Formats: sequence, C-alpha cells, structure tokens
Amino acid sequence: MKPNDVVSSLPNNPTPSNNASVDAAQQEQQPGLDFVRQVITEDLASGLTKQVVTRFPPEPNGYLHIGHVKAICLNFGIADEFNGVCNLRFDDTNPGAEEQEYVDGIANDVKWLGFEWDGEPRYASSYFDQLYTWAIKLIEQGDAYVDLQSPEEIRLNRGNFVDLGKNSPQRDATVAENLERFEKMRNGEFAEGQAVLRAKIDMASPNVHMRDPILYRILHSEHHQTGDTWKIYPMYDYAHPLSDAIEGVTHSLCTLEFVDHRPFYDWVVEKVESPAVPRQYESSRLNVDYTITSKRKLRRLVEGGFVNGWDDPRMPTVVGMRRRGFTPEGLRDFCKRVGVTKVDGSIVDVAMLEFCIRQSLENTASRAMAVLNPLKVTLTNLPEAMDLVHARHPNVDMGERIIPLTSELYIDRKDFEEEPPKGFKRLIPGGEVRLRHAYVIKCDEVIKDENGEVVELKCSIDPETLGKNPEGRKVKGVIHWVSASKGVKAEVRIYDRLFTEADPEVGEDFLENLNPNSLTVVEAVVEPSLAQVQPEDRFQFEREGYFVADQHDYTSEKPVFNRILDLKDSFKPAK
Repeated sequence: MKPNDVVSSLPNNPTPSNNASVDAAQQEQQPGLDFVRQVITEDLASGLTKQVVTRFPPEPNGYLHIGHVKAICLNFGIADEFNGVCNLRFDDTNPGAEEQEYVDGIANDVKWLGFEWDGEPRYASSYFDQLYTWAIKLIEQGDAYVDLQSPEEIRLNRGNFVDLGKNSPQRDATVAENLERFEKMRNGEFAEGQAVLRAKIDMASPNVHMRDPILYRILHSEHHQTGDTWKIYPMYDYAHPLSDAIEGVTHSLCTLEFVDHRPFYDWVVEKVESPAVPRQYESSRLNVDYTITSKRKLRRLVEGGFVNGWDDPRMPTVVGMRRRGFTPEGLRDFCKRVGVTKVDGSIVDVAMLEFCIRQSLENTASRAMAVLNPLKVTLTNLPEAMDLVHARHPNVDMGERIIPLTSELYIDRKDFEEEPPKGFKRLIPGGEVRLRHAYVIKCDEVIKDENGEVVELKCSIDPETLGKNPEGRKVKGVIHWVSASKGVKAEVRIYDRLFTEADPEVGEDFLENLNPNSLTVVEAVVEPSLAQVQPEDRFQFEREGYFVADQHDYTSEKPVFNRILDLKDSFKPAK
C-alpha cells in the first residue's frame, strides 16, 4: 500500500477538543486512574475514539535505556488495557546518525520486555513520498517557503525568549519560486545547509517553536531504508505528527519537553487536512538517581573505555540491564509503580528499581551455593564422600539438585574469625557451625602459612546432625560451602552502581563521579550444577546475592556469572 493510499483509507476521526483540558483532567481523575488513562476512558465513553491506537516511536540512532522502558510500558500497556493496538515505528529521519544495528536492537529490546507491536514494524521513511506531497501542499497554500539563509543566520534571526524573530528575506517569495527551489533541493542542486523548507507561521510568536520551524533540510546521506533516493529529509517535528496521522494514532504519548512542540504538532496536522487527527499528551520523563540517560554521555562512557560497551551490565541501557540479569517482569513492575504524572524534574530512588528486580527474582531464581573468597576446610572424620539431594528452591517446585559433600571443601573467608567481634555467629576456633544442607562441624585446628595467614581449617563433623539439630546444644550459625574436589572454578563479576553520587551531573564533569569499585572480578568456586546451566539463567547464590550466567561469556568449561544485586534491600514500598 502506498502512503497516499494509507491516508485515504484511514477512519475519519473527529477533531478533538482543545488539549488544554487534558491538563485539568489530572485534578478530577477517577480513583486509580492516571490522567492519560482518564482521558482515554472519557474518549472511549464519548465516542471520540473508537479504538485506541498508540505507538512507540524511537529514533534508531542509539540503544534504548531505562527512560525508554517507561515509554514502552506506557504505550504498549495502554493499548493492551483498552483493547487497542500499539505500533512500533522507527522515526528514521536523520540517516547520518542511524544504523540498522539500532533498528534490530530496538526491536529485540521491545520483544524481550514482553510486548508485541501491531503488524510489521513501521518506518517514517516509508511515508517520505506522502510527507513530500504534503510539503508541496503547504507551499501551494502559502504555508511554507524555501529559506536561503545560512544556518547561522536562521539561528540568529529566530530570536529567543526575549527578542522576537526576524523574517527571512525569502519569506514572501511567490509560490512558483518556492516550488522551483524546493524541487532543486530534492534534486540535489543545493549543497547541505544552503537551503531549507520552513513553515510560514509567526516569527513574533512567544513560542519559539512556532517561529517558522524548519520542515526539510538537505542531507546528501544514504539512508538505511531508502538508500540514495532522497537528498532532502523531513525534520522530526514535521515527520512525527504526520506519521501519527498516517497510522491513525489516537493518543500520541510523549514526555514534557514536547509541551511547547504541541502547537506545531496540531498546526501541521490541521494544515495538511489529514483525515485522522492524533492528539498529543505529555507526561514526566523517568529520572533515576545514580543514573545517566543522555545518549551523548552514554556514548562518551563507551567510546572512552569507561565501560565495556553498550551492554556493559553497569549501563542503564536495556541491553546492559538484560546482561546484568534484570528481569522484564521487574522492569515492568518498576514502571507501573513509578506511574504517569505531569510532575517535572522528580527523581526516582534507584532502590525502588532494585526492590522490583529482587521481588521478581525471589520466586523465579533457583538456589545454589558459590564461594567467592575460598578458604579450605578439611573434614577429618567424614566417613566417605556423599551426594546430598536438595530442592532448587525452598518454596517453588523447580526440581532438585545434587550437592556433593567431600572431605575437602571451601567456605568463605568472611565466615571464619580467629578473634571474632561481638555477635559473630559463624566459625571460630573450637566453635561450631552448620554447613548449609549438611552437618554441624567443629573447628579443631587452624593452619597458617609462614606469613601467619590462615590457609586451612581442620574440622570434625557431628555425624548425628545430618538433617537434624544436635542434642543438648544449639548451633546458631549456618554457612555455605562447596566441595573442593568437585566444585567448579568460575569467574564472578561483582557489579555496583556506576556513580558514587546520587546526581552524577554534580561537579564540573560527570566522569569525576564514576565509582572506581563499580566492577570487581573474583575467581570463585561454585557447586557443580552451575556448570550445566544456560546463559541468562538466574540464581540466588545463598547468602551472597542474585547472579546470572553471563549472556555472552558463560560456558560450561568456564562459567561466568554477573551479580545482579546483593540480598539487602533498603527500599520500603508504600502500603
């Protein structure tokens, strides 16, 4: 179907009432509904909207991040809740910054988050013929003209919030002159920056976005979808509302920085006389502390080698969070808890995000044991090696795993103290502790090297304590362990927050706030079952935290695990 056919086949949506009423809707919304859902509920009840159509319209010039996750959840979630549809549309109007890699990556991210778009992915570039036809219409109506000023002259003559703009010398050119110049633009007869097509609105408008905004500019660049067909490309603010109109979008949901763009959005849809009239609604963007979402700054982190690529588990990109082990369910829950408001500048506590991820992992991550800082223990009276069989999860049926118990094991160094602090409930000389899922053991001898460092503990088991408590005494401590001979060596990457400051922008350069301890790599020993898992399988390493088998680097020969989060949770959800 050609773009012209798309437009002519759209339902004739009635023109909506003024969008200003939406701002007041938040004050009188139904209990439990945010202002967007309130508007849609009213539109459906009044017949203004027959079927809800939303869209997620990323520019394919980079990787999606946590802010985009909120937009995805909102647009796809709204469509699902109201039995509508959501389009995935790539607003690909800037070929110099766009790549097929980003197109593919964005589609994969949306799928991974658990959403499905209506039909095939759409592209603004598929509508270039129709957008060009509408540009001709605007020129013929006297609503657009070709400006031959330099980019610097256009910028200066646009004015600012104090000074009004100045008309271009070409503003009053005839329709014939503008059509001829626009055709030369399309044919590549002008150099880049030599001419632009502008809307003719009002250079004295208090809204600088209405001061004859640029509709088309010249770019001698090959496009990833259209090749070298075009020498001119529409500006985002022109292509976006008209792409919404072509697709029959009913509710165009965006962030608050587009409030001042809304008058032009409405103007251009009205001027081209689109049969479908989309309506734009703005809500606050997602800002999380300890997090940067600026594409430019994220690129600086990658290109400067401060992180190991866009999918580094410390990055707030979707590919990074996925590799970190965050779950789609946890991210969706987080966005639901954040909600939809018009409150600008609010910062969400990153602990809320971590809380949602832990909640999603509690009953989905099977249990396992891993020793991250091994200290050798010899069980002097274990009769023979044995295989212990235990559930993979204490509360959810995930099957069973075999844990080999041998006379030589590893425990974590932090679980032994020669001179224990007050309240220490783990292993001490002459003291007892229970091995997780196994016997109570007693530390009988401490072996040190020539430097006085503890290198081994000689311990004895209480043979009557497998699966039951000792008689006549109470053992308070329980520690995890791994067989020394049957355990598997593994690389474990301990990730922490990338920045030390809640506001990473504080100071002269955000790079000064990078956390030097955001990544620690340790050689651990893990139970044998962890050498037979799949990349992206998630686990709770008992007493250590939540971990995931690395998406790219994990192999059975050399397991690699990333720490998702530790077990501590400081966030207190509202009741």
